[in-house]
Amino acid sequence: MSVVPIKKAPEPTIRRLPDYYHYLKWMQSNGREVVSCTHIARDLDLDPTQVRKDLAVTGIRGKPKVGYLVTPLIESIENFLGWNNLTDAFLVGAGSLGTALLGYQGFKQYGLNIVAAFDKDKRKIGKKIHGKEVLPLDKLPGLAERMHILIGVISVPAESAQAAADVMVEGGIRAIWNFAPVSLDLPEDMVVQNENLASSLAVLSRQLAEAVK
Repeated sequence: MSVVPIKKAPEPTIRRLPDYYHYLKWMQSNGREVVSCTHIARDLDLDPTQVRKDLAVTGIRGKPKVGYLVTPLIESIENFLGWNNLTDAFLVGAGSLGTALLGYQGFKQYGLNIVAAFDKDKRKIGKKIHGKEVLPLDKLPGLAERMHILIGVISVPAESAQAAADVMVEGGIRAIWNFAPVSLDLPEDMVVQNENLASSLAVLSRQLAEAVK
């Protein structure tokens, strides 16, 4: 198995890599040591050529007529996605959604570790949620700078999201995972991933309506 230079990957490829990862982890747990693009494509209902191109962005190539060794392929995906090194993050918004995100242990599997929560609600400040202390929002910039936190998670209502983002930018945070249903006004060099739950539900509802016609 050979390694090739890692190239910048298109977003659709990045979104498929976790599917490959979970599939490979399942194969590993069942004792499989080798897998081919044909097998992956068949089980995940994809095109084998697309699978080969997707995996190539991680810097790994399979052997002709053999395929990939499962464990090195898993490690290659982990390295590419940064899942093998935990990245600390701050969360703003300790409401229902924020509480759920703080309690989700699966993030650590993907290299994310939310180390603290922030809120403006004095009733929440000082409390611990799933072992994470809720701190005043105005403390975030200084702590982010001292702790070199680069990732922020926003789980506040839409009307509070821009203010939360501004505080994160002030603290030197470079990437924001935004769960608020609103677009943020951010510097051009910021990385942002928007998770609009309302939009996802709208798509699901429409697809259901079409399916039951």
